[in-house]
Amino acid sequence: MAVRGAPELPTPFPRTAAEGPGGRGLLGRRPATRLVLEGGSGPDPVARRIRLLSFNIQAGIRTERYREYLTRGWRQFLHDPDRPANLDRIGTLLRDYDIVALQEVDAGSVRSGWTNQVAWLAERARLPFWYAQRNRRLGRFAQHGNGLIARSEPMELVDHPLPSAIPGRGAILASFPCADGVPLLVVSAHLSLGLRTRTRQLEWIAERIRGRSRVVLMGDLNMSGRQLLEHSPLANSGLLPGLEAVSPTYPSWRPRLDLDHVLLTPDLEVERARTLDCDFSDHLPVAVDIRLPAGS
Repeated sequence: MAVRGAPELPTPFPRTAAEGPGGRGLLGRRPATRLVLEGGSGPDPVARRIRLLSFNIQAGIRTERYREYLTRGWRQFLHDPDRPANLDRIGTLLRDYDIVALQEVDAGSVRSGWTNQVAWLAERARLPFWYAQRNRRLGRFAQHGNGLIARSEPMELVDHPLPSAIPGRGAILASFPCADGVPLLVVSAHLSLGLRTRTRQLEWIAERIRGRSRVVLMGDLNMSGRQLLEHSPLANSGLLPGLEAVSPTYPSWRPRLDLDHVLLTPDLEVERARTLDCDFSDHLPVAVDIRLPAGS
């Protein structure tokens, strides 16, 4: 992650302990990277109340109807002059939250005006720690991936590719210290559209969270909450939905599908949960306020 203030810091998390072998090519497979804090007493424990937000921002593109995918599809490859103003609106929205998972960000290319959107949003949101995960590096045209922005510093962060026939999906796993010594694991992901590949990705996530007592999984998971918790590898994970009722998030102008989720282990108490009605993307953000167990 990086300290707020310079949106184009060259090293997103300055204390890199270990990085996987190999390089990254155009849509090529990339290594996992593990980032940890070195020396010192470590970061401070997170607050007992934490406000979570998951948002697929579609690289900062506002979309208000289906036909714009065709008529204004050029915005996926070229810079849109309206994009900075829309990112400012998103950044203002993020100020009220403590841990933010972002999907479909651009980490610096032609279409984003050479702006690392995760760093930009962290600066606008006045949140001091950020990490940009690059999953599809299409040269100068797109640097497609996920982002994590936080008010508290994690003690460990893992940037890991997800299983996929076509490389380009990833998960961010961040561990935040709690006062009682039991860390909070936050998993942020954007899963594939295909059922077979998505099932493999969910198997990978289920394996990583098995045995962990304090977990948040959030992101654009590309399937309904009922499918996730009843008919997927997460069925026996113990995770519960942050939102009590089905809350469609896509498309933002007429929500019909619940694709975006915040899922939690039972010891995390939900104080408030809702989707936010805004037109900043083709998805609606999901916000969940949680409380850690007493003593943490």
